[in-house]
Amino acid sequence: MGEPEVKRDKPWIIRTYAGHSTAAESNALYRGNLAKGQTGLSVAFDLPTQTGYDPDHELARGEVGKVGVSIAHLGDMRTLFQDIPLAQMNTSMTINATAPWLLALYLAVAEEQGAPFSALQGTTQNDIIKEYLSRGTYVFPPGPSLRLTKDVILFTTSQVPKWNPMNVCSYHLQEAGATPVQELSYALAVAIAVLDTVRDDPAFDEASFADVVGRISFFVNAGLRFVTEICKMRAFCDLWDEITRDRYGIDDPRKRIFRYGVQVNSLGLTEQQPENNVHRILIEMLAVTLSKRARARAVQLPAWNEALGLPRPWDQQWSMRMQQILAFETDLLEYDDIFDGSVAIDAKVEALKTQTRAELARIGALGGAVAAIETGTMKRALVESNAKRIAAIERGEQVVVGVNKFQNGEPSPLTAGDGAIFTVSETVEMEAQGRIRAWRAQRDGAAVEAALAELEAAAREGRNVMPASIACAKAGVTTGEWGERLRQVFGEYRAPTGVTPETVTSGAAEEARLLVADLGERLGEAPKLVVGKPGLDGHSNGAEQIALRARDVGFDVTYDGIRQTPAEIVAKARERNAHIIGLSILSGSHVPLVREVRARLRQEGLDHIPVVVGGIISPEDELVLKNMGVAAIYTPKDYALDTIMVGLAKVVERAIARREAEDAAPRRE
Repeated sequence: MGEPEVKRDKPWIIRTYAGHSTAAESNALYRGNLAKGQTGLSVAFDLPTQTGYDPDHELARGEVGKVGVSIAHLGDMRTLFQDIPLAQMNTSMTINATAPWLLALYLAVAEEQGAPFSALQGTTQNDIIKEYLSRGTYVFPPGPSLRLTKDVILFTTSQVPKWNPMNVCSYHLQEAGATPVQELSYALAVAIAVLDTVRDDPAFDEASFADVVGRISFFVNAGLRFVTEICKMRAFCDLWDEITRDRYGIDDPRKRIFRYGVQVNSLGLTEQQPENNVHRILIEMLAVTLSKRARARAVQLPAWNEALGLPRPWDQQWSMRMQQILAFETDLLEYDDIFDGSVAIDAKVEALKTQTRAELARIGALGGAVAAIETGTMKRALVESNAKRIAAIERGEQVVVGVNKFQNGEPSPLTAGDGAIFTVSETVEMEAQGRIRAWRAQRDGAAVEAALAELEAAAREGRNVMPASIACAKAGVTTGEWGERLRQVFGEYRAPTGVTPETVTSGAAEEARLLVADLGERLGEAPKLVVGKPGLDGHSNGAEQIALRARDVGFDVTYDGIRQTPAEIVAKARERNAHIIGLSILSGSHVPLVREVRARLRQEGLDHIPVVVGGIISPEDELVLKNMGVAAIYTPKDYALDTIMVGLAKVVERAIARREAEDAAPRRE
């Protein structure tokens, strides 16, 4: 007799996070990935799209098409999904501040394709609260932002019933240094804030609340502490079931299921020996797939070379094949949960749940997640956790193979030769500007203004903005126009940076402190460092840690947070009489933004102030920046902050010596 047939579970949705430059190029990438066996789409939008600017806006300079695809209007969204039947697709869109707008464009395209809203499946991330803590693509203050999140939830619950209107996103919290307990508690606090907002809405139908809860999903992170990550996911499942049952009275256990997608950790990917990242990604994926009770519904993996730059299609394929081999070649999906009954796992899960309940109580005592953000409490705690993580790596207490241990190795053939990473041409921005001007010229201006007026009225009157946003999409309104009209209603916001005199760090090495003290004696004052985040890049973790360590070694530091124009940075340098400017840019837009900062310094007669730059910068771009006069460049391989501080002090010393030589030169004539 033969073996009985084994029933296999259905695999998770297999995705890659993708999108770059233009809608047409991204469409070709999506169709190629689907042909290779990808089972869902995960759309990456560029920073202007995420923050509500058109490609020809001043703040979009250098950012168009860099970290995702530029979508400025219905024509772009139409092109992005050309020949991709949306009724048959499961589409995840990583979009937050402008989530109502991008969903409106998606729904308008689906309608053009003849796809009924009831058939559409997918997710809008739509978790604006975590953007104030990490990643930084917020636009409006927390109150109006939460209201927009609510509008999407209420609209999709009634009109697009298979859609997940929100991913409560703890992924970026871990990227910002969150501990497992912070990741659990902050994400659950955000979910509570959102559900409370929905429940308290005067127009809310109480009978649909279980459906609202059942459509809330999560987007999480998995790092290399393999056992802890498995336990974290099991704790998430238990706590969400507990909260939805006890706080919200959801009786149906199916509506209380913790449903989540995942991208595993990018924070731990290394520039040194980048081939090691393949093993890291695989191990991290196991943490969210091995436990059946806590298995991800969708998985997308970073590529091995993301610490070097944008991955190529082949790099994304390599990560996709990892998922396919685990799902289809192994016997993982043939078994019940292999961790049930484990004493070690159960004990760790219970410890995480106990600590998380205590942290949730602390957040509740502050007034909830929004109040904890507005006071800076949550942000400061994240910055402190990240400082501890970095200090542990510097001291060698946290081993990172190829970085602070086992550094000797063979050169990687994977990084050799031209084209080892994908680069977006600077012509993409000019072409996007030309296309949007042509789009504006051919549309009905009166219809556009009428649609925008209705959007503004809905926003001011407290009505759901989704119907008006869909009408705007069909009328030809652009992303920047939608964003600007709501900025006029809600205003803009700058979140606390977490970099305060009270922020606790692990201190600094004596050598760096002494060097900066000597420099201060020579100057007659503490050397002044202006840390700037030009452009729309909101990944501020590195800038925050540089600012804190510079404070600890004795620099007089100015850091005003994200989204500064080059003009604002140069004005701050003039106001502070800065001795050095440090620019942090992780979006790939370093060349045009640094070029503009340097040009403005020359115009203002401040060319004597040295500029250093940090970010994901290729060797080719390092040469370009040095030819512009950049004094020093730091990339992810430069993990030792004290070494960076010594480097900054020496840059200032060289600048002083150069000015002294220039001042003395005329006297020798």
